[in-house]
Amino acid sequence: MIGIVLNNPAFEQDIRELLMAYYPGETFVHEKGTEVSFYVRGVQETAQFSMELVQVEEGEEWVRFSGSTPIYENDRTESKSAIKRLLYGFLREMQDGRELPWGTLTGIRPTKIAMTRLEQGWTEAEIDRFMRQQYLTSQEKVDLSIEIAKRERELLSVLDYKKGYSLYVGIPFCPTTCLYCSFTSYPIGKWAGRTQQYLDALFREMEYTAQKMQGRKLDTVYIGGGTPTSLSPKDLDAIFTKMESLFPIQDALEFTVEAGRPDSITREKLEVMRAHGISRISINPQTMKQETLDIIGRHHTVQMVKDCFFMARELGFDNINMDLIVGLPGEDLEDIRHTMEEIKKLAPDSVTVHSLAIKRAARLNLFREKYEGKIHGSQEMIELTAAYAREMGLEPYYLYRQKNMAGNFENVGYARPGKACLYNILIMEELQTIVACGAGTTTKVVFPAENRKERVENVKEVEQYTTRIEEMIARKEKLLVNLT
Repeated sequence: MIGIVLNNPAFEQDIRELLMAYYPGETFVHEKGTEVSFYVRGVQETAQFSMELVQVEEGEEWVRFSGSTPIYENDRTESKSAIKRLLYGFLREMQDGRELPWGTLTGIRPTKIAMTRLEQGWTEAEIDRFMRQQYLTSQEKVDLSIEIAKRERELLSVLDYKKGYSLYVGIPFCPTTCLYCSFTSYPIGKWAGRTQQYLDALFREMEYTAQKMQGRKLDTVYIGGGTPTSLSPKDLDAIFTKMESLFPIQDALEFTVEAGRPDSITREKLEVMRAHGISRISINPQTMKQETLDIIGRHHTVQMVKDCFFMARELGFDNINMDLIVGLPGEDLEDIRHTMEEIKKLAPDSVTVHSLAIKRAARLNLFREKYEGKIHGSQEMIELTAAYAREMGLEPYYLYRQKNMAGNFENVGYARPGKACLYNILIMEELQTIVACGAGTTTKVVFPAENRKERVENVKEVEQYTTRIEEMIARKEKLLVNLT
């Protein structure tokens, strides 16, 4: 337990996020006391922020580190960066010089820093110097950010941010709930025979959305979840058919379906997707170690992953992504190497490598004591997956981070040239309007001329979504009415 004691809470979130980066999964209190291992005490004055890191052992307290930094009344960004650099120095010394790969950066979109500055005409050397000095970011992560930002700019150059848009359709059902997952999803078994209720509401929202977006260019389409292939072939066919009747799907640059879990994929479902021209699918093993799959609640085998992949190839899918997770319980470097060797044999068109994020709602966090000491994310693991990806001819094309990630690393998408997912970049960089339909989805509207973004959310619970669909549409109307 860690204490945060401040005379002004203005910078509490920034301090908390950096502490979480060093101590993922830790709990925080707003007081000092014998139950905390240490606490951070901060005093904000007019133009200065003084900070102390106070150690607590057996009820005894002593100031282990102290310092101060100027703060700027009209520049909160610079002020919080200075405060985080000060705290970072304390934490680095406290952990015998251990540095975080991203330094003081705790935001989920680090490539936006490089992307924005490239757009402003900065040189790569200037961006490099800025990120290392401002955020104490490692050279490796700075280089990766710049490389990805350059590739993103090239990939997105074909899009019209002002008049174009992307469409997301959420299917909030899964065969079961995985140990690490906190996404909005509901066991499909509880909705057996009732999925039409959800489709009716979804179709109503899609009809409204199509009418509001009429005349705009549809660039990308993404069906995610949950696990869309939890639905029956009949339901999937109905969704695709409805979308084709409402939206200019034929003009989209890509159409992705997150097929996801191999235990939900059948030949008939893949045939339905092929018949509707789905251009990109994901078949997600997460790991190729059977023991780990059993622990995390994935009800498929390693062989099922391979069988589904080969079946998709046989049916003509030429853009298949595979998701992997680094830091799963009990896995070490050799387990990661084994997984990458197996993936290499399959030769997918893209691979997305996730660092495990222990989220508050996930069972892995709720039962954290059971898995204490079994979760290991390391720089070596991340470097190994990156090396394998490049060996397979896959280039990094998008990156994002999450809070409470094992090792404070990142998620990186790698793809063969011409196989990158534009939607993945758009959802991270927030450069284009993405309208979303379905329970638990979020619509984000971008107003480029005003450098402004607004969002509206649908309720997560499926029953609530189906009974309150007109309310969901009314929420959207308040936002979409401002589109020009």
